[in-house]
Amino acid sequence: MKAMILAAGKGTRVRPLTYELPKPMIPILGKPVMAYLVEHLQRHGVSEIMVNVSYLHEKIEEYFGEGHQFGVQIGYSFEGYTNDQGEVVPQPIGSAGGIKKIQEFGGFFDETVVVLCGDALIDLDLKSALYEHRRKGALATVITREVPWEKVSSYGVVVSDGGGRVLEFQEKPSRAQAKSNCASTGIYLFEPEVIDLIPSGQEFDIGSELFPLLAQRGLPFYCQTRKFDWIDIGSVKDYWEVLQGVLTGGVAHMTVPGVQVEEGVWVGLNTSIDWHGTRIIGPVYIGSGCRIEAGATIIGPTWIGHGSHIRSGARVVRSVLFEYTRVLPDVTLDELIVFKEYSVDRAGEMQHISQAEGGGWANARDRRATRRAAHNVAKETTLI
Repeated sequence: MKAMILAAGKGTRVRPLTYELPKPMIPILGKPVMAYLVEHLQRHGVSEIMVNVSYLHEKIEEYFGEGHQFGVQIGYSFEGYTNDQGEVVPQPIGSAGGIKKIQEFGGFFDETVVVLCGDALIDLDLKSALYEHRRKGALATVITREVPWEKVSSYGVVVSDGGGRVLEFQEKPSRAQAKSNCASTGIYLFEPEVIDLIPSGQEFDIGSELFPLLAQRGLPFYCQTRKFDWIDIGSVKDYWEVLQGVLTGGVAHMTVPGVQVEEGVWVGLNTSIDWHGTRIIGPVYIGSGCRIEAGATIIGPTWIGHGSHIRSGARVVRSVLFEYTRVLPDVTLDELIVFKEYSVDRAGEMQHISQAEGGGWANARDRRATRRAAHNVAKETTLI
């Protein structure tokens, strides 16, 4: 079995994280989401993986290379073009269109392929899913999970008969229109014949176009509703909740890195904590090279990225701070994600430092020019 990871999207619902990172590179416990997928594929015997890339493609390619460090081979298919000025311009061609491009270029898909969206954590038993796929003689299989009815509008919904044969596929229906609450998890098994149905040279989507085509033609298209960990990072709010769950032990196959120095407190290498008057209530992870001054308060679940600096009197409560975040004295960050010059609260409301007046982030604007002049060497987010 070969694999395809879909990684060409912009991830607009996860901004500001995706202003500088493609969605598959968003970190969980300090490691990109896509790295967990590659490791999972390798554990299930998949050694050849194609990845379609477009937006910020170089970030993915530089991190994963040809896959040797993961014990697999990784190839890339860039979706876009080079203009007359020599600039590389991303231009995604849809999830199915990307698969078709790869097939026409080199015929990679010559056996059953597992297709995965590059922005979710999974622990699906791929071998068991492949066995059922072949037992039913399926040309295509979509792995589904039941979701609450009030959330069906966020997913592609599968309508099937008693034997699991897909009768209809609804792409993000309203609650009133939804005929099922079995959501596509973005995990598919395809035979090469399925790819033959994808039109050449045009944008084409798996959920909204390929799946309805398969259902309409009455082809052997099945769903498998399985129980497994499926952690989808669909929005910033989802991301905050995922990290909260990971730190509290809610995701069984993931463990906090670093060394445990106190009950519920883990730290990376070369981190300095002045414990005089400092209060840290776990679960908290503090990355390598961080400095926590005396009198700071950190309440978990909290993740503090490497190179960060928490000043005296600052309070960080149930928050996620990306690397090189600098929190000034007596500042309180409560249920926030802080990424460079942006913060996002638990409800998903984003704020740039230039928008904060009369406190909060206001004086950070005076520091931005200094940071730019220094070519962002420190890459800090200054909060006041």
